[in-house]
Amino acid sequence: MSNYALTNCRIIDGINSGFRENMSILISDGKIKQIGKSSEVKIPAGYSSVDIAGKYVMPGLINAHAHLFGSGKPMKAISGGKSQEKLVGLLRTKIGRKVLDGMVENHVLSALNSGVTTIRAVGDLFYSDVNLRDRIDSGKMKGPRLIVSGPAISVTGGHGSGSFACIADSPWEARKSVRMNVHEQVDLIKICVTGGVTDSRVVGQAGRMAMTLEEITAVCDEAHKIGLLVAAHAESTEGVRIALMGGVDTIEHGSVFDQEIIELFLNNPKSLRGYSCLIPTLYPAITICKLNPKDTLMSPVNVENSKIVFDGMVKGLEQAAAAGILVGLGTDSSCPFVTQYNTWRELDYTVKYAGISPEAAIHNATRLNAKILGIDHITGTLEPGKASDLIVVKQNPLTDLRVLSEVDMVMRGELLIDKPQIKKQTQVEELLNTI
Repeated sequence: MSNYALTNCRIIDGINSGFRENMSILISDGKIKQIGKSSEVKIPAGYSSVDIAGKYVMPGLINAHAHLFGSGKPMKAISGGKSQEKLVGLLRTKIGRKVLDGMVENHVLSALNSGVTTIRAVGDLFYSDVNLRDRIDSGKMKGPRLIVSGPAISVTGGHGSGSFACIADSPWEARKSVRMNVHEQVDLIKICVTGGVTDSRVVGQAGRMAMTLEEITAVCDEAHKIGLLVAAHAESTEGVRIALMGGVDTIEHGSVFDQEIIELFLNNPKSLRGYSCLIPTLYPAITICKLNPKDTLMSPVNVENSKIVFDGMVKGLEQAAAAGILVGLGTDSSCPFVTQYNTWRELDYTVKYAGISPEAAIHNATRLNAKILGIDHITGTLEPGKASDLIVVKQNPLTDLRVLSEVDMVMRGELLIDKPQIKKQTQVEELLNTI
């Protein structure tokens, strides 16, 4: 058992506005035991005292939309075609599986060292995310809390169908795919309702309907009867509408909403909890729109589709915030230039492009993400009884989110990482800093 006393903290607890000064946090067995004024908190014997020296302590970040297989380094294989088939074929071999396992392990450690204490993975190869979650949960390795979907469910020619998704072309095949993922002990189900940007071949394909309402309804019925949430990739107005009508619990990415869609978010009788949530991912769309295609390795079609999707996501995010829809935050890591260690950039882009305040962005990435993922009784805020998932930064993130790019300390339960080290991609960082 590791007991810590964090003293002289400025606490951003994720519940209240602003921060509290001169505070102390007592942590025992990976959980917060007490929070109070440093002058009033008595440190019990056996606690290691850590002087935070006026730095800011806040909940660990939660990335609610990630893929673990990629580093964010641009590669042609992500766009589908022969190069993707070749890469996936290599990773399918015995040696390839070992390489993949090593890659995803390194990627989640990079995320953890950047301040991400929980990741929801929504589509990975060969259940590598499930295997990694089990290694972490069993104590075989240290890492962030993982909530994993296994392979996504798509249709023939649909988004991810050549890589991170299995194919189901009827309601019964969709049910079978859910059952297979449940057999592999996933935490949620991910479906691809519309096409996507990175593997699109014509303009407009990213938002084109792929799954039918009947297929979506079958997935949701099969998942909900055993208490699993369903996340839906949807990048058009109609895609969002049909996904919600089918009963999905979260819309990933999103688009422009109409009143019917807004009402379905707020009151969705077919969803598991009676309402649905939105998880935008501005980061990948911005990079494809703003950076040179020679650097992102994206085609003119990919770029045009990204512009369409980005405009729709921003508008939908603004509408959701105004309507009181529960909004989270994810990065879509593994897309070109979307590294595992740059979750802070999604917060920053949310502020720059959607008019969200820095504090609201932080709440989206902590407390609200935890609620959306169904783990708000465990993490997402700093309060007694919850896991000691927290980060320490030198300056105030409420006034400048860029301070989250250099985390001074990370705690994930009992694990304390002082001065975490991240191997950043120099060229990627230089180009991202031009946006």
